[in-house]
Amino acid sequence: MNGAEAVVATLRACGVEVVFANPGTSEMHLVAALDREPALRAVPCLFEGVATGAADGYGRMAGRPAATLLHLGPGLANGLANLHNARRAGTPLVNLVGDHAIPHKQFDAPLESDIDAMAGTVSGWLRRCTAPAAVGADTAAAVAAARTAPGRVATLVLPADVSWSPGASPAPPVAAPTPTPVADDTVTDVAAVLRSGEATALLLGGPAVHGTSLRAGARVAAATGARLLCETFPARLERGAGLPVVERLGYLPEGARAQLQGLRHLVLIGAREPVSFFAYPGQPGRLAPDGCRVHTLAGPDADIEDALALLGDLLPPATTGTATPTRPEPPSGELTGETVATAVGSLLPEGAIVVDEANTSGLWLPAATAGAPRHDWLTLTGGAIGQGLPLAAGAALARPDRPVVCLEADGSAMYTLSALWTHAREGLDITTVVLANHSYAVLEMEYDRLAPIPLTTGHARRDLFDLSRPRLDFVRLALGMGVPATRATTGEDFTAQLATALAEPGPHLIEARVPALFGPQRLVS
Repeated sequence: MNGAEAVVATLRACGVEVVFANPGTSEMHLVAALDREPALRAVPCLFEGVATGAADGYGRMAGRPAATLLHLGPGLANGLANLHNARRAGTPLVNLVGDHAIPHKQFDAPLESDIDAMAGTVSGWLRRCTAPAAVGADTAAAVAAARTAPGRVATLVLPADVSWSPGASPAPPVAAPTPTPVADDTVTDVAAVLRSGEATALLLGGPAVHGTSLRAGARVAAATGARLLCETFPARLERGAGLPVVERLGYLPEGARAQLQGLRHLVLIGAREPVSFFAYPGQPGRLAPDGCRVHTLAGPDADIEDALALLGDLLPPATTGTATPTRPEPPSGELTGETVATAVGSLLPEGAIVVDEANTSGLWLPAATAGAPRHDWLTLTGGAIGQGLPLAAGAALARPDRPVVCLEADGSAMYTLSALWTHAREGLDITTVVLANHSYAVLEMEYDRLAPIPLTTGHARRDLFDLSRPRLDFVRLALGMGVPATRATTGEDFTAQLATALAEPGPHLIEARVPALFGPQRLVS
């Protein structure tokens, strides 16, 4: 058995079922090994950022890692943005990166680069395999590392000669480390804070915003009168009718500070202390108000479920409130971000997986879908745009029994548009809505907030933030990649097209032309 065959056999033995791949010459022996292992699905991606984003979506929904297969340092570099998002999401992900054969590295060939340095920026675990005899154990260790709570990017660098040389053998699975237990004293101290009667909020994040931990956190809040908040961009938020209502922390720092105003205590459960996304002149980066003490019940790597169970035992029983089943009426008239949200809320199917990269056009989505049937909401955890379309592909492959709705801003869509080809190639049940305002509206907003002397007609502002010259045609772009597509310009059009797309299996795209919220032109599509 050569090294590549041992890698593939070990991945299957460790429960990995999918590889999102954009291979090159140095990975050909790995491709040949995949040819001989039909149980390991190889999914082609035309850009490495699609492969890494899809592996992120798969891991978020499956709760176990997929693998990527990337070509040398430049291939890894193309995938870094979505590996960054996966790292911030705490996603289990095995990142396989091919390299030159060890004897060839001395020649500084054109594709030679410092793979380890690049991989270290996004990896929770990194190893370079140096011998065929070690490759099975290295692969098993990578899968175990990826499964370490809450989930990590585990990068294994595979030189070409390690892959093609004999003398390798597969390794059995390695047990992942168990989540860190929370000390009894920590639980007791947090219980005392919650019983103090002072204004307190729980801030949930990571695994605490879905499953049993979400319900346990809601019971703690109900028993003590604490407010129930979650991170601005949760990796996977379970929500909808019959589930606890969790208030997401605002994106803009002044909004988040208003939400936290008056608190004396902030209890972190699977979340980090909140800070503003960016620095702004004269504003503090810390969002908790002065005088608010921040307590950590359980960090992202802790046994959150057990910690909440222990905390609940120290508090009185309580009945949690849940979202009431409600749907807005289908919209009519002008198509805007608000009417798109209303239509999504009126039609969202039971069990949907919503991938939200709608950015400024999606401000109304949380309220419009709060009472919709139960669903999962996946967000832009690391802030690196170009995540939505790949994330949807991975989520659909992880849960083919559930419909995926991808809500995508037009500027962000262009980063990884080739993911649509993967949607079509794999026949994925994904309805993509591109909210086309033909503007980088979030940058228009930030310009007005940050520019020392905001100019409404500055040429640089117009040239850099306006996407209407030429106007992107997402219908033709989607059709060219094999995805059926339509365009909506009114609320009635959009509602009818969304209903049709959700009723039919396979991928669909709707270009929803909406006005931009920010900018001097307030572009109307």
